[in-house]
Amino acid sequence: MADNAIRNHNKTLEILPRKRAFILKKINFNLVFPKESKFYICPIPQNMKIKNHYYVTAVLAVLVLTVSSCGILGKKNKGGSALANDGQVHGIAPGNKYVLPKPPGMVYVPQGTFHMGPSDEDIAYAFSARNKSVSISGFWMDATEITNNEYRQFVYWVRDSVVAKKIGYVKSDKEGNEFVDQAKMKTLKWDDPKTIELLGQSDILLAPDDRIFGKKEIDPSKIVYQVERFNLKEAAKRENANKPRSSFIERFPVRAYPDTLVWIRDFSYSYNEPMTQRYFSHPAYGNYPVVGVTWKQADAFCNWRTHYLNAFLESKKRAQESDFRLPTEAQWEYAARGGRSESMFPWGNYYLRNKKGCLLANFKPGRGNYPEDGGFYTVRADAYWPNDFGLYCMAGNVAEWTSSIYYEGSYNFQHDMNPDVRWNAKDDDPPRMKRKVIRGGSWKDVGYYLQTGTRAYEYQDTAKSYIGFRCVIDLPAAPAKGRRK
Repeated sequence: MADNAIRNHNKTLEILPRKRAFILKKINFNLVFPKESKFYICPIPQNMKIKNHYYVTAVLAVLVLTVSSCGILGKKNKGGSALANDGQVHGIAPGNKYVLPKPPGMVYVPQGTFHMGPSDEDIAYAFSARNKSVSISGFWMDATEITNNEYRQFVYWVRDSVVAKKIGYVKSDKEGNEFVDQAKMKTLKWDDPKTIELLGQSDILLAPDDRIFGKKEIDPSKIVYQVERFNLKEAAKRENANKPRSSFIERFPVRAYPDTLVWIRDFSYSYNEPMTQRYFSHPAYGNYPVVGVTWKQADAFCNWRTHYLNAFLESKKRAQESDFRLPTEAQWEYAARGGRSESMFPWGNYYLRNKKGCLLANFKPGRGNYPEDGGFYTVRADAYWPNDFGLYCMAGNVAEWTSSIYYEGSYNFQHDMNPDVRWNAKDDDPPRMKRKVIRGGSWKDVGYYLQTGTRAYEYQDTAKSYIGFRCVIDLPAAPAKGRRK
């Protein structure tokens, strides 16, 4: 059968129009037959050659000259920017020439297919993650978890915006919209006593009873970010057709400052006060993953990051980009595997140590030997070796929020193309609807939770000392070097 297939593909294929025949001879195929196989996979044609290509090129050149001389293609205007007034369709670009930005600190995860679900025995027999083949489109993902320094930029931006409005350092446009007066804010020195006195005229500082040794500090509860976004899922429903646009705009406040008390709250009868006092504020932990943020705070960070980037692009009259967001559960697992479709861990099978006996992630080895892997609590976000996609700490260090709701049977009905099951629970929704999937395991978890197919959950309004996050954005792959952008 294989010999017949090869003979059939080597036959001459002829395409015969009415007046002239173009002959395509010998389509070259690369056929690979497994031993003792009775079937073969239809190959993709490669290196197709057209005989008499000089004649074809000449005919095409004559056709182009004839068409252009007749004016069918239209004439280019002198300015080169306005459309030619020739009654033909030329297309209109939505903006200026697009230059694809490579997001700093992010790596591209190419499109692909993988087996989603456990790559080892379901030891709990929970059947909450059944294997399923799914396809994922390409996206960009943070190479590391969001660090304290990166999250602090968000906190300071919100702080400056709130303070500017409190002390009147704002401007108004013709429509009455207020925005921060950046020129005045640059003159504001936070260590200057005059600045503290100016802030004392508002309620942004801690009340006198809440101060230690009378030190005037900003009240973290007043650092509130206002989320604004479209709910495209609701807008896409058929029953919501023809409703006003305002019906699908969501606006709600979210506190930006992380909960530093989680280090004490999460562990009973354990001394962790130094981490509460220093982890987010001390420069020594600047490149460590941020913790103590709820799912809502992580989602608000993504919303701010989108607004921050698009505001800059708009000021430069450049095309705006997609939204930064939390990865879906399927995207996270696909990225964590790094192209190893059925491996237990991001580095492969089957062990948590390499051949030299070194542990490959930050978790709880053995029966509580926390420092054996090199870190007692968290470690730097870029510690250990990255996976094959260039992503760090996809197993261990801190577990990571995803955008997906945790539902035990979701694998049974979700789509096989970019599967996504979401529910943005409201404050009055039952607790069951507030469960969000977390993945990757953390510094305080045993090795089972480091597996790429292990599912866990936490409530969206809960902050923990072992949960962080990273962002994704939907952009095409960066062009290869030497090619036009």
